[in-house]
Amino acid sequence: MATILVDNRPHEAEDGQNLLQALLSLGYDIPYFCWHPALHSVGACRQCAVKLFADEKDTRGRIVMACMTPADHGARVSVDDPEAVAFRAAVIEWLMMNHPHDCPVCDEGGECHLQDMTVMAGHVRREYRFAKRTFENQDLGPFVNHEMNRCIQCQRCVRFYRDHAGGRDFHVFGARDHLYFGRAGNGTLENEFSGNLVEICPTGVFTDKPARASFTRAWDLSTAPSVCVLCGMGCNTLPGERQGELKRVRNRFHPAINGHFLCDLGRFGHGFVNHERRIRRALVKENGKQEAATPARALSRIREWMARGRLVGIGSPRASLEANFALKALVGPDRFFAGTAGKDLDLLRAVLQVLSHGPARSIAPMEAREADAVLVLGENLPDTAPILALHLRHMKRPEVLARAKKAGVREWNNLGMREVAQGEKGRLFVAAPCPTRMDPMALAIHKAAPRSLARLGFAVAALVDPEAPEAPGLSGPEQEFAESAARALLAAERPLVVSGCGCRSRDVIRAAAQAAWALKARGRDAGLFLAAPEANSLGLALLEPAGGLEDALELLKTGGAGGVVVLENDLFRRMDAASVEEIFHLAPVLALDLLETQTTLRADVVLPAASFAESTGTLVGSEGRAQRFFQVFAPRGDTRESWRWLRDLLAASGRLGDGEWAGLDGLLASLAQASPVLAPARDAAPAASFRMMGGKIPRQGHRYSGRTAMTANVNVHEEKPPEDPDSPLAFSMEGHEGEPPAALIARYWAPGWNSVQALFREEEPTGLRGGGPGARLVEPRGPGNPMGYFTATPTDRAWQIVPLAHLFGSCELSAHVPAIRERAPAPSVALAPGDAAALGLSGGESARVSVNGLSLDLPVRVLPGMPEGVAGLYVGLSGTPFLDLPARGTVTRGERHG
Repeated sequence: MATILVDNRPHEAEDGQNLLQALLSLGYDIPYFCWHPALHSVGACRQCAVKLFADEKDTRGRIVMACMTPADHGARVSVDDPEAVAFRAAVIEWLMMNHPHDCPVCDEGGECHLQDMTVMAGHVRREYRFAKRTFENQDLGPFVNHEMNRCIQCQRCVRFYRDHAGGRDFHVFGARDHLYFGRAGNGTLENEFSGNLVEICPTGVFTDKPARASFTRAWDLSTAPSVCVLCGMGCNTLPGERQGELKRVRNRFHPAINGHFLCDLGRFGHGFVNHERRIRRALVKENGKQEAATPARALSRIREWMARGRLVGIGSPRASLEANFALKALVGPDRFFAGTAGKDLDLLRAVLQVLSHGPARSIAPMEAREADAVLVLGENLPDTAPILALHLRHMKRPEVLARAKKAGVREWNNLGMREVAQGEKGRLFVAAPCPTRMDPMALAIHKAAPRSLARLGFAVAALVDPEAPEAPGLSGPEQEFAESAARALLAAERPLVVSGCGCRSRDVIRAAAQAAWALKARGRDAGLFLAAPEANSLGLALLEPAGGLEDALELLKTGGAGGVVVLENDLFRRMDAASVEEIFHLAPVLALDLLETQTTLRADVVLPAASFAESTGTLVGSEGRAQRFFQVFAPRGDTRESWRWLRDLLAASGRLGDGEWAGLDGLLASLAQASPVLAPARDAAPAASFRMMGGKIPRQGHRYSGRTAMTANVNVHEEKPPEDPDSPLAFSMEGHEGEPPAALIARYWAPGWNSVQALFREEEPTGLRGGGPGARLVEPRGPGNPMGYFTATPTDRAWQIVPLAHLFGSCELSAHVPAIRERAPAPSVALAPGDAAALGLSGGESARVSVNGLSLDLPVRVLPGMPEGVAGLYVGLSGTPFLDLPARGTVTRGERHG
């Protein structure tokens, strides 16, 4: 710790901080624009001026920029010095000279950092009376709105987009005070983190375009802490609601997962909550046609099925832990199935096996930044685990840090560190079945089919630890890649191996684990990260289903059932259509879901399930961390949480007493008793009985306009807020406004700081002194490696058809959102240039792909970097059938487009 004197008062500051960061963490109000804790310091805006004194004899001092000055021991600084105050006031005045002062119509109004800093710096009078600089705005695509006239040239946007996120289609143009931040021409921002410009920009130049369609002032949004449900990473979010409609989603800081940023899927993919295809009424099929019914009538129909025979339950990796457990309790452990193909369940079981029984610990995503050598095996991270890909862009580079220290450059000095680095790459090695957006930052890349990638991983393990089984027969490029990766991993202090379910290959998962285990055997502090495909994939696997969908079908064929309960799952996306139709033929089906799907349209009974924004529950992400998401607003119509529908069926069967599972806490207590491995999930967030100073935590901020005016045309009396038995959050402004526990932070605000910058005013962001929310469920069970090493598998040399994921299109729920659909690719087959030439095909021409007895005619996408002998099919896209990939197949010239 360093001791600094601020206006003659001693304070302790963390070592390695700059003065601005130290002063903000101590509670001082210092205006700034260009600094950001993730982007560090460049001294561009000149707004954070303070007076620095040489020693106690120095009475004159000098003006310095706090963000570019180290908070060294003994530093003497004045925040309130009249010259510093006047300097800051002058800076904000000329920064505002060309600003349009359009706060009443600006989307950012009310949570604008520029508004806060203008008031803080004392600029209250507009004296500039001449023509202002004006720009033409650009169309930047479906996510981000552009209003260039609000720009104060802080440079944050271009530093984030290009330097932090690696985008190349956005830049700064012009000179002096005529700078333009945008693209070379109109067009969609291509980087998958472009939406962070909305929060990075302190002035409203970049705003949330989908949210503008139903504009609501920021202070009128009800918010609650939540977790993204669109991939398996578990990023924390802050959804905002007004008048029963989800208006937007913003980032919620989590120090172990997403930090300050969200991918565009997580930020803009939530529109399905308001979709016109939402199921709002219970439906019962009569005479072959679905009709609206009362919930009582629908539940009565299910009870009739239960009287005829036992139910079969099909769970879901996108449903909450509580909903899946309630289904398991209803049907029994032997009749609860995963709701995924058997191959996908085997993958999840393999992930849990190596993380629980092997010696390598599953790291938190943010820990990837501390890794100094990384092997990515078989996973296209920007499309399957985007926030991890972002973190890996900023992995440690020991050589750069050593040179910076020798040159006296501090780590927070962004320009200095970039000058020292000179574009030097980190020790990143990427082996995948297709080109990835991470390839340009890798030291070495290799493309191959999944089984070849597995052999490559086994070879790396054997080179690291001679005790590991060899993987002979590698080609020259494979051997060179394996040797380079092994050397780098062995030389690292904190090596990391990353893989996942993207290839749908258990061999790839085992090979990645083997490489990490070999490093542990050589005494290295190796980490392992295995990306799961969906929001609760690991939670579903931890509930130990009896099998996959194929097993459920076999049970129906041999043992029969009174009915089948399908939980938040479209079976046509998980299994071939003929097998799904067979399920419908063998037994009546109850579907609980929030959107119309092929499954709900075929079901005999449909019950409307609440979305993540209308319910409270728990998800287990790829790290193995259980996290609670909280209801943002009460659902309308017949919509209820899936577990509450299932609770009613349990109560009707006599297996639940009066008052049991009246709230979420009761269900979690039953879950902990039935499954000890899931018991820590209860501690993912405080119980519903938690209170602060006797009050709940309000979902509405103290500036909220109230609901009376919203219904004044009907009734001037404000309705009673809904009751919430599942959480310590209140559907009102009333409650404790202090600092809540991390899991219950519903907004960021501090006196004078109405924007998200309020988050940065403490050494550790508000409410996170005890670490990020959630409870880890998956840990190595002890030292050593009781599993032993796996044996390498032979390489398959035949044509391989592999699955490809796309960030915008492969996710079932977000595919309903217009802005996401606009970014989704059309179905196609990706081929290497050499394979396309050998088949006489060029881009856009039709190829026939035959795999698993099914033939598809698809347009060709010639993809440089694609390995020869491998064809890639994007999975999950609208209109594409389920395919059990990877698999052998053939590719020939087609006759037409599919």
